Amino acid sequence: MQPTGIHHVSINVSDLDRSVRFYTETLGLTVHPDRPELDVDGAWLDLPSGQVHLIVGMVPPANGQHFAVGVRDLDDAVAVLRDVGVAVRGPFPVGGARQAFVADPDGNAIELQGK
Repeated sequence: MQPTGIHHVSINVSDLDRSVRFYTETLGLTVHPDRPELDVDGAWLDLPSGQVHLIVGMVPPANGQHFAVGVRDLDDAVAVLRDVGVAVRGPFPVGGARQAFVADPDGNAIELQGK
């Protein structure tokens, strides 16, 4: 096997419309218009590399699980999020980079990775 990267991550959410608004309007992802219909209620969202698949379902309790999104300017991203009322933990140094954490409306953790 020769992995080439992460294609997508799936996140359970309780309210699809609210979550789509958060991920698009607050985090800047875009709705992917042509994913096939599945047997689950959800939405596909695009990042510059990879996708986030929102699935309506039971949101598991937080136990450290998260996914990370790279950002060009972490300080700017943190400032923009705080300006619109999103709670942000960090930034924290990690290796040669820095990271900060936010939560979506259901409490799913999202790491922002940058310099």
